Amino acid sequence: MSQFDRRDFLRQGTRGLGVLGVGSLLLGNTAAPTEASGPVDEAEVFLADAGNAVSKPVSIPPARVPADLKPTEDNILGPYFRQGSPYRAKITPPMEPGEVLVVRGRVWAHDTKRPLAGAVLDIWQANAKGRYDNDDPKNPPRKGVYLNRARLVADESGYYEYETVKPGRYQIGRNQWRPAHIHYLVRSPGYQTLVTQMYFKGDPMNSKDRFIKRTLITDATAIKTEHGSYWLDTFDIVLAKKG
Repeated sequence: MSQFDRRDFLRQGTRGLGVLGVGSLLLGNTAAPTEASGPVDEAEVFLADAGNAVSKPVSIPPARVPADLKPTEDNILGPYFRQGSPYRAKITPPMEPGEVLVVRGRVWAHDTKRPLAGAVLDIWQANAKGRYDNDDPKNPPRKGVYLNRARLVADESGYYEYETVKPGRYQIGRNQWRPAHIHYLVRSPGYQTLVTQMYFKGDPMNSKDRFIKRTLITDATAIKTEHGSYWLDTFDIVLAKKG
């Protein structure tokens, strides 16, 4: 799916499936529509009751235009990008070691000052030990296996959110380390594709890294719950119009 975002994929229909090499995926003749579990109003009551017994989710902040709405600065792509990551809101595999991190934000249009619904974000990062799934040429990832990387689609208000773990630093040369960071590649029709990175305030390697840009440093907040703690971070993206 490297040449298509999700809208393109749906728009292409069966023709798109053929292009992608999965045209043979068909339902069996005996397949039936999935049955409903009950009326919608009963489902809503059940979910409301269940919500009282579990931890409250991260609340979605209101869509307020940033005070200083400038196009997000770009950053290096790096050598570890992979095309075709699956669409999912959890970047890491189940039970991935590390400090849990939730990142949220919105994708904005610089020209209209409005959110960009349907923007596609490629996200990839190192694990807590500073390793990417494809950083060892002698041990490449298996076909179809994507670790610590995913794609997301911004909702109708430009909002996106994902869960991951804090990435680790890694060495790139003698006495040279890259600070913790998360890679972004963001696309939306009519706007310039953005390749950038998100960094973390307080990383001792920030001041020594030759690639970092200060506007890309974020300030994560520690959140404590009855089940444990996690980090919550915000990273808004502003795309410049093409031309």
